[in-house]
Amino acid sequence: MLLPKERLHKIFREEQVDRPPCICPGGMMNMITAELMEAAGIRFPEAHTNAGMMADLATAVYEKGCFENYGVPFCMTIEAENLGAKVNLGTSYYEPHVVEYAITSVNEWEKLTAANSREGRADVVVEAIKLLKAKGNDVPIIGNITGPISMASSLMEPVVFYKELRKNNAKAHEFLEFVTSHLIAFAKRQIEAGADIIAISDPSGTGEILGPKLFEEFAVKYINRIVDSIHSENKYTIVHICGQMRKVYSETAQIKSNVLSFDAIVSMQEARKNLGDRLLMGNVSTYAIEFGEPGKVAALTERCVQDGVNIISPACGLGMKSPLKNVQSMLETITKGAAKSNA
Repeated sequence: MLLPKERLHKIFREEQVDRPPCICPGGMMNMITAELMEAAGIRFPEAHTNAGMMADLATAVYEKGCFENYGVPFCMTIEAENLGAKVNLGTSYYEPHVVEYAITSVNEWEKLTAANSREGRADVVVEAIKLLKAKGNDVPIIGNITGPISMASSLMEPVVFYKELRKNNAKAHEFLEFVTSHLIAFAKRQIEAGADIIAISDPSGTGEILGPKLFEEFAVKYINRIVDSIHSENKYTIVHICGQMRKVYSETAQIKSNVLSFDAIVSMQEARKNLGDRLLMGNVSTYAIEFGEPGKVAALTERCVQDGVNIISPACGLGMKSPLKNVQSMLETITKGAAKSNA
């Protein structure tokens, strides 16, 4: 039987494995639930600002049989906060979110350069990864960064930002260049600390919002800049894009990430037809995980396997009230299926 890191790395190398891995990266794709925190004796929001608590919660996810990886952080507000956005750290039932933007227009992006990107919660994440790495075991560590469009639209009003992509195109590119360089720096710090894989989640960078032209011009371009930088460090990447993909499959195919991840609205059969032999991750409904029963989650997991998904994962971040038995059902289903096949 393969160990978790070996199995996942074999998938990235497109080698044969005994069964699909079952992971949840972290970041936007948060895997922490209220029930898990209760079992671990660690709570939000404290774990967002304490490296030991963050590492211990990430460890509990693996030890409680939820997923086959460690992943930090548990939100997608860290980079925006470091560049001046004000963030509410939430509670045990809702995640951190931006409550005040740092700028009002792409014209103001140079005001952000005075922000110190090497302090605050970014350092907490780096220290948590070091603690996880020090365990020296065979569990893959996934670091996380926010995608460039989502990062930019966390620093200013999203509706204004989307309009200015067209109306103020040159400044918008300057803004995205700056944001991307900041994200690359954070990703590299996580790699230096011990991350095996970097996941890039860009829910606001969907083709449904941007349309094919802007999706290619802004989302694909700057995601690829980040991916190239991470690959130059000999580390793997996962890119998660939200929304329906039908209008942007050809543009999505240009994304250089090792793995592409989609949410529950996307038919993975359709994704496979459009993206050929690309490695695909997903996409068990988080609604079903939170409000369904283990049997329903198991059926959706089996469907993903049948549709040719390479890595099983929730379609998005878990709802904080998701029952632990539902979360565990994904991995249980895969391991039981593999055992039957090998019997």
